Amino acid sequence: MTIPLVAVAHGSRDPRSAGTIHALMDVVRSMRPDLDVRTAFLDLSAPRLGDVLSAVHGDGHEEAVVVPLLLGRAFHARVDVPAAVSEAEQQYPRFRVHTADVLGPDRHLVEAAWRRLSQAGADPGDPELGVVLAGAGSSHAPANRLVADVAARWQEHTSWAGVVAAFAAAADPDVPAAVAALRARGARRFAVGSWFLAPGLLPDRIIEQAREQTGDPVLADPMADDPGLADLVLQRYTDALTAAARPEHYSRAQ
Repeated sequence: MTIPLVAVAHGSRDPRSAGTIHALMDVVRSMRPDLDVRTAFLDLSAPRLGDVLSAVHGDGHEEAVVVPLLLGRAFHARVDVPAAVSEAEQQYPRFRVHTADVLGPDRHLVEAAWRRLSQAGADPGDPELGVVLAGAGSSHAPANRLVADVAARWQEHTSWAGVVAAFAAAADPDVPAAVAALRARGARRFAVGSWFLAPGLLPDRIIEQAREQTGDPVLADPMADDPGLADLVLQRYTDALTAAARPEHYSRAQ
């Protein structure tokens, strides 16, 4: 019996978000038909992580691997996921839950975001194109820095007038400020790259602001239906099991 993979996403009131996450996990299942793959959410969508872990235990499994579908180690990764895992292990003392690393930073994410932008029509050789790489934003500075680092790398490898990270909430710059900075660098046309896994309220806010500021920008789709993301989820699952098998893992757990 394989150890189940429990993928946990943030959750959203927008049903498109959960639908996209479920579609991603269907791809994971198609790649590993031998694997018991389940989907959970931290908030706003069902089923919740604790309920899914209870179901895994109820089905007779003694272990599970939780893979956070989170782009960085912000509050949800550092607090919400460990809290839900700890509660499950306290409720079922012989049930071991291994938590994988979050999805980012990783080349699969960078490549997925780049593919989405390219598919939308952004020309890397256009010197008058300004690109906003849009993310959710976080009070955890390293999560925002990750998006800014990707924007800087794109700037180095294209002829674009500029690439600026922008955030929907909790961090600066916002989209209007990013567009203004790009115009100052000579941008005459605009594109919006997506540092989001799935559609939802925050991506919609980004799109609305970009249209208000630029008229008709090139808009990249979120990343979650990119094939590279399914590879990354499985890689995180495998890495977590490898780490759990190391002797030092057991000594720390005792």
